[in-house]
Amino acid sequence: MNDQSVALYDMTFPQMQDWVVQTLGQPKYRALQLYHWLYQRRVVDIADMTDLPKALRDTMSARGQVMTIREVTRQVSRIDKTTKFLFALSDGVTIETVIMRHDYGISVCVSTQVGCKMGCKFCASTLGGLIRHLRPGEIVEQLIFAQRLLDEEGLRVSSVVLMGSGEPLENYDASMAFVDIVTHPEGLKIGQRHITVSTVGLVPAIYKLAEERRGITLAVSLHAADDETRSRMMPINKAYDIARLLEACHYYYEQTGRRITFEYALIADHNDSVDDARKLAALLQELPCHVNLIPVNYVPERDLQRTAPAQIRTFAEELNSLGIPATVRREMGGDIAAACGQLRALHSPQEVTR
Repeated sequence: MNDQSVALYDMTFPQMQDWVVQTLGQPKYRALQLYHWLYQRRVVDIADMTDLPKALRDTMSARGQVMTIREVTRQVSRIDKTTKFLFALSDGVTIETVIMRHDYGISVCVSTQVGCKMGCKFCASTLGGLIRHLRPGEIVEQLIFAQRLLDEEGLRVSSVVLMGSGEPLENYDASMAFVDIVTHPEGLKIGQRHITVSTVGLVPAIYKLAEERRGITLAVSLHAADDETRSRMMPINKAYDIARLLEACHYYYEQTGRRITFEYALIADHNDSVDDARKLAALLQELPCHVNLIPVNYVPERDLQRTAPAQIRTFAEELNSLGIPATVRREMGGDIAAACGQLRALHSPQEVTR
């Protein structure tokens, strides 16, 4: 993308109206036409927007760009058709996106940053640190690319999770612009309740999000029930300990009425004992929530081992018996590099630029 052009998917609907009127000198209704072409018809070429005057299309082609990401590679699971993409951005850096097919619908996991600086010990995304934030449109384009592929099967994305590479609440403005764009009634029309935003526990951002009273689901990466264990696994805990994090989570529930999901990656001999389950239940007893138990993905650089299946079941049963709803996340794409950061790590920058 050159310095003179704008990425059309970066713009919320009000921003697009302003651009159409102030930059292009067109009536405001042209923004509605443009939004329909981008989000409902999902064209990739401005020249195909046939109900816009040709002179306007020519001007827009010179000043705007539709897709700024490029597919580098994809992997498709032979087990469950989970599809993972590696995309190159306009500056050559790469991100990952995953389409997951469930019994209840199709979800897409999008990235919000190139890399991550949070340093969680069980995650491949953080190994190279943070390179940069994504623009709103770079997040949107991941979803549009996935939906365009599903269009060929007559299928529709039913939910979105901001759980790919990066910390969504560190790239707060772009992540929330993404939510505004994809939930707009003239766009993809995905309901806010079908969007989940994950966070390692950036307490100030949780308070900010609570004040906005959005209808989205907040997923908090907890992964331990005591500060000593969590600080070893997640450096963010040294800045915002469990007590401060849960205080923010209570406030979020009070403001939104939305039950919080707590992500808990089970790691053998670290956080997976029955005693750990009991401590976790005591911690969450007074907060309406759901615990999503995750058998940890193997990351060679970390060498953390996943909990045995029988112990995972025991952990889940203990939580449920103590009144904390808990389920074990179904593994998707077990035969491909479906965990965050794994596919990106397999490709060198030289391979991407070819």
